[in-house]
Amino acid sequence: MTTATGTDGTPSPALRAVTLASAVDFAGFRRACRQLWAEQVAPDHVSWHCADDAEGDLFETDPQAGPLAAAAAEPVPPVNAPAAFLPLSESVVLHRDPDRFGLLYRLLWRFQVEPGLRADPLDPDWLRADEMAQAVRRDMHRMKTCVRFRTIADETGGAPLHVAWFEPEHHIVEATAPFFARRFTAMRWAILTPERSVRWDGERLVLGPGARREQAPPADAGEKLWLTYCESIFNPARLKLGAMHKEMPKRHPATEPQPTPGGASPRSLPALREALERCRECPIGEHATQAVPGEGLKHARLMFVGEQPGDQEDLQGRPFVGPAGMLLARALEQLGVPREKVYITNAVKHFKFEWRGQRRIHKTPAQQEAAACLHWLESEIELVDPGALVALGATAARQLMGTAVAVTRERGRWLERSDGRKVLIALHPSALLRMEPADKAAAYAAWVADLRKAAAHFEAGTTTPHEP
Repeated sequence: MTTATGTDGTPSPALRAVTLASAVDFAGFRRACRQLWAEQVAPDHVSWHCADDAEGDLFETDPQAGPLAAAAAEPVPPVNAPAAFLPLSESVVLHRDPDRFGLLYRLLWRFQVEPGLRADPLDPDWLRADEMAQAVRRDMHRMKTCVRFRTIADETGGAPLHVAWFEPEHHIVEATAPFFARRFTAMRWAILTPERSVRWDGERLVLGPGARREQAPPADAGEKLWLTYCESIFNPARLKLGAMHKEMPKRHPATEPQPTPGGASPRSLPALREALERCRECPIGEHATQAVPGEGLKHARLMFVGEQPGDQEDLQGRPFVGPAGMLLARALEQLGVPREKVYITNAVKHFKFEWRGQRRIHKTPAQQEAAACLHWLESEIELVDPGALVALGATAARQLMGTAVAVTRERGRWLERSDGRKVLIALHPSALLRMEPADKAAAYAAWVADLRKAAAHFEAGTTTPHEP
């Protein structure tokens, strides 16, 4: 490997060129990371490429550098990373950003030398990787719901071929193809995209090169209508494409609301979860992926209540699993309060959002929307029967207390509900994520100090909470 000369006249290491087999070569990426770490090659000394890149790196310091050499015989230092990093990486690798491999290797390197990074969801690299993973998951969902097959007769008399054209934003075709093989096992189909195409012959998936738009069947008169419909029901809970086509009306649809749940309050948490999925008492449920009920222990000493699910919560069906949830998990761990020993939920059970480009951006629920959801929250409180509650943010505080609460003034204080239950007022963790970088450390410390009062209540309670 050649070397370059730095500004001080001393030799500086040349870039190590790593060429992966393809744009989605995750296995090759993992092997390269292990060896780069074993050789202590720092992230800023690595140049990542894919064998199918159209062009090389014009600024490559060492254009003769090839793939990594065979691993040395001496023991390789272990590489450790948080459990969430592997699935995150599998998604990020599918992103179109050419710097994705460099970002992931930099994170992996930093995990080894910066132990505190594992519990810091505010870190810019963590946040960027999470944003990229979310974009990939949204693109995969869009492919699953919006691909439309057209039938082409087989002139030889065989089974017809169903062909679709799709333009993904990221490298998702290979990862998403098994879904279509499972869904349409009995039919022959092909999905053509500009970069990568896939075909199912009834027995196996066959990957091929990209195609041109004109190679797919021409759009019919209903194409625009169908795409409009697809956007209106952009819902991962409705993945049965055959059922979607059957339900499609002749004209642009206005979504029919589901019957409003009525009758007595649910008598168990599973019954409440089932009823929530049918709820259409406000418009939010029409556009969200699914209802997001709470999770945790029945009779927990603490019940945390946030505002509403976010993008990741909406897709996964679990509360506080996105960036705000990572911050809450970090605080609970720091306070010695196991997440599995508390109950975590939201005041509003569906995700309210607006589209900005390809991203779904959180919108605060209107007061009437939160009011429509209040009986679900009260039923949850009754069924969980917590020792005390923690209101995370203004919406949760208003719903729990029955009146507006000045969170910035009341934060860190215990208030009492009309039913006698104590409520600790605290900021929502997403408020910390929106702060200026220079203010985040102090704000986080103050937030943890507020939550420490709830932790004291947890420690003072029974040591063996009842299981649900």
